[in-house]
Amino acid sequence: MVNSLLRGAATLLAIGLLGLAACSSKSGFRPPVEDLGRTAHSASTRAAESSKAAPAPAPAPASQVPNVVVDPNAGKPGYYTVKQGDTLIKIGLETGQSYRDIARWSALENPNRIEIGQALRVVPPEDAVVVKPVTSAKVTSTALPPAGVASAPAKAASAPATSTAPAPAASSASEDDIAFSWPAKGEVIDGFDESKNRKGLDIGGSNGDAVLAAADGKVVYADAGLRGYGKLIIIKHNSQFLTAYAHNQTLLVKEDQTVKKGQKIAEMGSTDSDRTKLHFEVRKQGKPVDPSKYLPAR
Repeated sequence: MVNSLLRGAATLLAIGLLGLAACSSKSGFRPPVEDLGRTAHSASTRAAESSKAAPAPAPAPASQVPNVVVDPNAGKPGYYTVKQGDTLIKIGLETGQSYRDIARWSALENPNRIEIGQALRVVPPEDAVVVKPVTSAKVTSTALPPAGVASAPAKAASAPATSTAPAPAASSASEDDIAFSWPAKGEVIDGFDESKNRKGLDIGGSNGDAVLAAADGKVVYADAGLRGYGKLIIIKHNSQFLTAYAHNQTLLVKEDQTVKKGQKIAEMGSTDSDRTKLHFEVRKQGKPVDPSKYLPAR
């Protein structure tokens, strides 16, 4: 009896499976794995066709790069062309000029805004080459004597007159002959090394130590607007030289102030630095030079 029932159930199961297979063949049903494979293949095909149909856009021409200007004065003598990362203070330091003078000479409406490619005047207009007019020899006219009156015999030609104007006095000292003094009493912990981008001397010390002006001059910058220098003072000594004093804790002078050699202008600190020190630079026509060649031996 049990065997008969089992045989009947097996028969019914076989009939059901045959019917399911027949239905699937008529309705187009496919196993899920096959459907997923076909779907992925179709998607990849469509993506490939789409990439072929829509090529990548061409890069924008250089003329469309924002904030870049083409200045007709770029490259001319007496002008500086602004580069990426420049600020007016940095340009002043690198050209040996006051940033305020550069702004005035360049007629900047907003000194805080300069653009890449802009040409800024870094020499005063009066320093431009001027062609002096040629002065002709002085001509004097002599009235002719009346007719019938003998003229006086002409005087013999005199010897060339010697100039009585005094010779120009020799300058008392060349602009290169500035007697710099040490700006701080500490030891030199890092020297000038152009190959390692060390633009001056690092002089060690303690917070509050006196920072002194290395020579007479005029303060052209006193603030903390130049990255990497912290609280900075720049003194212009003449048309050739300026000095820079960086990482100060306190500034004791202001822009446009005249200072004397040895005057206390700041207190040593560690602003924008990993330790307390004075970074001291001497720049000739804007180019960093080795301060130790201008300072007296200790």
